[in-house]
Parts: sequence; structure tokens; C-alpha cells
Amino acid sequence: MLLEESMTKCVMLDKRTKPDGYGGFTSEWTEGAEFSAAITFDSSMQARIGEKQGVTGLYTVTTVKTIVLDYHDVFKRLACKLKDGTKLPEKIFRVTSKSDKATPASAGLNMRQCIAEEWELTDE
Repeated sequence: MLLEESMTKCVMLDKRTKPDGYGGFTSEWTEGAEFSAAITFDSSMQARIGEKQGVTGLYTVTTVKTIVLDYHDVFKRLACKLKDGTKLPEKIFRVTSKSDKATPASAGLNMRQCIAEEWELTDE
């Protein structure tokens, strides 16, 4: 299926905090569960207007129905080479919507979608 062919390997990023010994804390990001997703850039007029207003790149993330990405989940698309020879760099995303768009049980397609933005890991 074309959808499955466009999926690339991704990994969840989990934020952990620990005391820094001075009354504060430090954060570290660790890799968690792996999953596959098709990630497409939204180049619609609405997305372009949003970018002008400070929204970082909007992406539609498509997974199988069993993968539910929650609001503010952070994940990394691993670097890969597509079948057409295109190389995709490693990129980090943060989910900015619910994953409530899913095909019904009676449908032949097995997919769920959410929206994400490009993200940079921080200690905050």
C-alpha cells in the first residue's frame, strides 16, 4: 500500500528530570518506543498564513490506528533514504493536536492522523 511505503521510522522522546543538587533540576531526553509514520508538510494557504504569524512548520502525521500520539508528545523521525532516492534528515516534532482523526473499524484503511510542528529539545 502506498501509505505504508511512505512511512519512515520514528522514535518517541521522553523527558526525564532529576535534582541537580542545588535545589533545582536538570532535564534529559531519552529515546523510547519506535513506530512508523508518514509525515507530510502542510503547504496550504492557511499554513502559510500561520507561518507568517509565528507558527513553526505544520506537518500532518499519519500512523496506524494503534499508535495514538498525545498532545505535546515529542518524537524524532530517524534519518532515512526513501525508495525514490530522496534522503530525509533526522528531525524532531512535537504533536500539536489530538490523534482523534482515525478511519472507522469498517474501513479498509488502517490510519490515524494528528498535526505536529518542528521542535527543538530544551531543558525546560
